[in-house]
Amino acid sequence: MNRDWLPLKTTPWTLGLALLLMFLLAETTALPQRIDYWLLDSTLLASPAAASPNIAIVAIDDLSLAQQGRWPWPRRTHAALIKKLHQAGAKTIVFDILFTEPSPDDAALKRAMQAHGKVILPLHLSPSNSRILLSEQLPSRELISAATGLGHAHVELGHDGIARGLYLFNGMNHQLWPSLALAASGTHPRKPDTQGLPSFVNVRDDYRIVPLTGGAGTLPTYSYHDVLSTPPAPDVFNGKTVFIGATAAGLGDMLPTAFSGLSQPMSGVEFHANTLSAAQQELLISPAPEWISIALAALTLLALAILLPRIRPARTLIACIVASATLLGLYAVLLTVFRVWLPVTHALLIPLLAFPVASGLRLTTTSQFLNRQLDELVRSPRVALPEPAKRPPTQLLEHFQELFQPQGWLLMEGNDVLTARHLGSGDAPESLESGLWRHEGNQSWIQLYRGNTRYTLGLSLPNDLSREAIQRYLRRLTLSRAAFATKKFRPSDAISARIERVKVATERVNHIQEFIRRSFERMPDGIIVTDELGIIRFANGHIEGWFGEPMPSLGGLPLTRLLEGHDPRETPPWHETVSETLTLLQSRTVDLKIQDKDFLIHFAPFALPDSEQYGIIANISDISELREQQRQHREAIDFISHDVRSPLVSQLALIEQLKRDPTHIGKSQLEQLGRLARRSYHLAEEFVQLARAEQLTETRFYECEFLAIVENARDSVSEQALEKRIPLQLNGTEDLWLRGNAELLERAVINLLTNAVQYSSAGSTVNLQVFRAGHQACLTIADEGAGIDPEELPYLFDRYRRQKSTELAGNHGTGLGLSFVKTVVEKHRGEIYVVSSPGEGSSFTLKLPIADPMV
Repeated sequence: MNRDWLPLKTTPWTLGLALLLMFLLAETTALPQRIDYWLLDSTLLASPAAASPNIAIVAIDDLSLAQQGRWPWPRRTHAALIKKLHQAGAKTIVFDILFTEPSPDDAALKRAMQAHGKVILPLHLSPSNSRILLSEQLPSRELISAATGLGHAHVELGHDGIARGLYLFNGMNHQLWPSLALAASGTHPRKPDTQGLPSFVNVRDDYRIVPLTGGAGTLPTYSYHDVLSTPPAPDVFNGKTVFIGATAAGLGDMLPTAFSGLSQPMSGVEFHANTLSAAQQELLISPAPEWISIALAALTLLALAILLPRIRPARTLIACIVASATLLGLYAVLLTVFRVWLPVTHALLIPLLAFPVASGLRLTTTSQFLNRQLDELVRSPRVALPEPAKRPPTQLLEHFQELFQPQGWLLMEGNDVLTARHLGSGDAPESLESGLWRHEGNQSWIQLYRGNTRYTLGLSLPNDLSREAIQRYLRRLTLSRAAFATKKFRPSDAISARIERVKVATERVNHIQEFIRRSFERMPDGIIVTDELGIIRFANGHIEGWFGEPMPSLGGLPLTRLLEGHDPRETPPWHETVSETLTLLQSRTVDLKIQDKDFLIHFAPFALPDSEQYGIIANISDISELREQQRQHREAIDFISHDVRSPLVSQLALIEQLKRDPTHIGKSQLEQLGRLARRSYHLAEEFVQLARAEQLTETRFYECEFLAIVENARDSVSEQALEKRIPLQLNGTEDLWLRGNAELLERAVINLLTNAVQYSSAGSTVNLQVFRAGHQACLTIADEGAGIDPEELPYLFDRYRRQKSTELAGNHGTGLGLSFVKTVVEKHRGEIYVVSSPGEGSSFTLKLPIADPMV
């Protein structure tokens, strides 16, 4: 089965569905609620509410219990406290003490309450016993009649057990009681909006979050005993609402809050006092309807599902951060300015999940794409370049035989000879180093290991100039791998394995691209590749060199502009040739001339990948040498048709004349016939010698001594020089050994000496100087002839070229002698040059490389 049987793409649908599933999964846990509580607590803790100056607390603390005795205290004690607070000017007194059972002291407490005029008593909702359902636990009837109002004392605990708020109204189905704080503010009970519910059902309404002023003890608190035992204190209680309740441990309800947690809980009376403080300052916080939170989450999910697939991956994190910051900013504004608590965790989870989900989808899509590309790379053909170090020695020997044609070879496996020719095991040198060639004369040896098997390979190379080049090439070859190969790392996890596969595939692609690039660069022809508009997109180094355009400027240059700028033409124009190649999809071959060099450019259309359009591959071949050969061929035809044919025609004419009158054959006629025959022979000989020189290769080279070659050439021309009384003075005694063809070198020196004697006046001198200059053997032949005109010097070594001055003087040559000399010198990797001035003679200098002394 294919790994990618379920292809995924990052679309709004896939991202939205993934986020919705993740969101629903998170909603099944308590995580969103805990985050909402944490955000609420953090915000309220960061800026606690200010305490109202009109509130005070009289606490039944441990000191009061110690002084007043065990709880419960007589109600006349509470009556005494009311009197003290009334004398101190307390505006409202709120008891957080339940008086549900009648007491003999109720009359005293009632009179004190009536005397004050504004006392609030608490009620409690709970079953009176295990057999009775939920009911209202009210104060005694006598106290109710004296109380200004009744308020419920219930504080709501969150799901995490922390007290953060309360219901402003709480009661049974027939009546809802305000909280103690609201009752102290003058709020009266009201009828519930519900109907038809059983009478024992608890009905609650208007939940509010109370921003506390701080932890326990933040509001002004005074000990019950101290207030009772000291004179009235108007400066402390005048005009204030005084809450009376228990703060001693184990005596009243103790509530964990965001400020205190479970370690230092807050008493119920202090919580109600904080409620009144917040209510007086209009700081109570209303929870937003639940549907708003769900709608905000849905809107956030929709927005991110549409936005994220359309933006770049690098901006996904920024978008999620901006969305989260926007939600938190909205949350903070609603909470602090509008006093509305909107739980945003439902919506906040969306951007928090969106980034990893979107990244995961993109990674999955990328992974699937890479898998497909990797599979295609594996299946696609590739350029295989096996390392020579991995090839078996028998195959290496076979390749060396085909490549170098060695005179002999030897291949041994251990001490056993596998194959040999002209070499034996005794010829192998001792202590060969593995993987390194050793060259001894014309023999080259190497020791190889394949596994644990040792092989010895030897080659006997040709003893010519190519031997050194072959041995340098062998030194560059790596035929042996390291003995301790590094073990390939195989990652165990899927991602690392995929990364490794991508790395290998990338290296393979880079290898192929580098192979193709180098192949194009080293091609003998120039290559230009264009797009469908004829714009150059690739060119190899030949194009840069031939056209003289830097490579950066070639890219993006129209092909027609490049051709028109270097070889402008009107028929046919370049734009017509290029456009017809693209429009008619037909190949074209056109001549091209750049900087006095001849080229042939072949235009061929090719289909562009992943497109219906075609581009052009232009192959430019340098045919200057071919054109030169054609020119030489034409000159050779002209030479044969004129220079060789003319003396033959003259000979035939003279022979016909003699045949008509054989009795009158004179000596002059025979001499003329001999001259014509010798001229024909001389022309044919020079033509043949030039052809031999052009076909000369280094395989016909051998060791020869240069001074001896010059001496032999001098002796060959000495008779001709003697006729004109021209001495040939040779200077030089050093033996200079060359690798070359002594016969053709001697013939070249003879041509130079013959010209020097032929074009020198009688009685003059021809000097020959043989000497060494660095690694070159040099010969200078200087005459005292008429010299050469400067305008003829550049063409002196061209074939079939004759000097006008010598032709007019009657010295008729073939025009092949000096061309033969230059060809022989160039075949020997040498050089020749001439220095001449009219009337001062000429000096020809010939330089040839000296043979390697190690040969």
